[in-house]
Amino acid sequence: MSERAVLIIRRGTPGGAQREESWDVPFEPGQSVLDGLRWIRSHQDPTLAIRYSCTNANTCKECMVRLDGKTVYACTARLHPGTMRIEPLPNKALVRDLVTELAPRDERLSS
Repeated sequence: MSERAVLIIRRGTPGGAQREESWDVPFEPGQSVLDGLRWIRSHQDPTLAIRYSCTNANTCKECMVRLDGKTVYACTARLHPGTMRIEPLPNKALVRDLVTELAPRDERLSS
């Protein structure tokens, strides 16, 4: 039997109920947490909201999440066998699931 990672992800919307959901993800050495999140979207739940622009060594800085209580880039944090807890950034406004506002409201372009 191949090794598995269990990703427990806090999901929800602003002002809505927050919940934790758990997924079994196939594990291979060298995978990133972002690889695991993308696997969930492709194979188990296409509604999981995540943000990323690249998968190349933290150049875009859009995939920041809390992993087991520490702020990390999902593209450089390594997936490992066992349980991992993933949450949105606590100091940013929540958009949905793991997506938070990147720039303060007064720094964004308005339409």
